[in-house]
Amino acid sequence: MNKGFSLYLDALRIAAALLVVLSHLAYPRFSGDSLSALREWDFGRDAVIIFFVLSGLVIAYVAERDGSWARFAFNRATRLYSVLVPTLILTLLLDKAGQAMSPAAYDGWWYADMPTWQFLASGLSFSNDWIFGHVRLGTNGPLWSLSYEAAYYLLFGIAFFAKGTQRLLLILLVVCLVGPRVLLLMPAWLCGVYAWRLIKQGTANLSTPTAMLLLLVGPVFYAASFTVGLPVFLTQLGEYLILVSGTGVELWFSSSFLWNTLIAALFALHLVGAAHLLRSADFAGIGKAIRWMAGASFTIYVLHYPLLQFIHVLLPPNMAGRPLVHLALALTLCLLVAQIAERRLADVRGLFGKRRAELVHS
Repeated sequence: MNKGFSLYLDALRIAAALLVVLSHLAYPRFSGDSLSALREWDFGRDAVIIFFVLSGLVIAYVAERDGSWARFAFNRATRLYSVLVPTLILTLLLDKAGQAMSPAAYDGWWYADMPTWQFLASGLSFSNDWIFGHVRLGTNGPLWSLSYEAAYYLLFGIAFFAKGTQRLLLILLVVCLVGPRVLLLMPAWLCGVYAWRLIKQGTANLSTPTAMLLLLVGPVFYAASFTVGLPVFLTQLGEYLILVSGTGVELWFSSSFLWNTLIAALFALHLVGAAHLLRSADFAGIGKAIRWMAGASFTIYVLHYPLLQFIHVLLPPNMAGRPLVHLALALTLCLLVAQIAERRLADVRGLFGKRRAELVHS
């Protein structure tokens, strides 16, 4: 993967994370009607699909680099838990503190009260949106997608590293554990895997006009689709198909699975085109800034919602520039947490890697 394309992926991660944050800040209880368009167009949900495609591409890339199931599992687990553990702890603390200060602010669909043991068990096992049901972890709704991501990592790792009957049995076991709701969005994630395979095969054979077409067809189609109501049509069609299937699947965050798969496929083509066009790019002036900000994108995504809710309690209702202050405080706190968690991933891996080596040789 060349430097220019890698930096572009980081820039997309930043943009997607910020779009999700803005879509949540746009709830009327946070910002009134000032950002209502973001809620009406549901850009935040589409940004999560961008994350899924980027994740599929990167996981397909790193699986080849890792070379073994043990290293793959270790790297994926440390990547997730290094951010998830502090996020769960902070979500608990923020929710309890905010609820103590203003119970009414937590009296709504956006907060699910539950015993601490259930909160931690669901969060740490990533099972909050698996077949066992749909569990909102306090105010931290965005953690639903980590439940999906963990399932995709597991299924991909088994498919990539296991062999024969063992592979088939393990895949069936995981499929039964995660359930159909999670699997409905897996084609969107696999679009990223396929994009990486196309890129790996070599985009040099593409002509520049073809690469430009691939780059632009997705954004143009995406914008045009809203003018004809395609997202709503595909969402309703998907819900109808599930209804007539008689399976009784509750869709929750998978309700737009047909639309999500379509935009994932178009975004995958966009990435193939970008990989060709950015072969010699180096983003010299802003490369370090992109890398630095991308190093906090995971934390921004998983922690912003509890922070938005807590800051909502703290800020005066009628203060000037409230949405901007709200956003700035939430992002600043996310960056501070990332500095001691997400950006320390190499240290975490070094610590646990050393401990694992000590156990092997003890």
